[in-house]
Amino acid sequence: MSNFIIAVVLIAILFFAIRSSVKHFRGEGSCCGGGTYKARKKKLNKVADKKIFVVEGMSCQHCVNRVMEAVNSMEGASAVVKLKKGLVEVSMDHPIDDERIKNAIEKAGYQVRERKA
Repeated sequence: MSNFIIAVVLIAILFFAIRSSVKHFRGEGSCCGGGTYKARKKKLNKVADKKIFVVEGMSCQHCVNRVMEAVNSMEGASAVVKLKKGLVEVSMDHPIDDERIKNAIEKAGYQVRERKA
């Protein structure tokens, strides 16, 4: 009887571990404490320029939220994050130095590898 109980407990643990892993690799889990919150998109009155950055270290919706909020907190900048591609597209209503954007993303805890032309 005790072997049966142990087997049921192990199966339950495996079920929840596999389910969490699948959500994590799809970017849906809360590996970093993300939950269901999604950062609000910031709308600009006009778009004068766009820049795309390759960013490493993002793995879930929580990471997307942090990067978006870091960029969106800058005056005249709005971010769209493409998690699976590891890209951050920054729209600006006035020119903003690449270093300022890079510093905002890195301050949020992620590495900017390069700026795409």
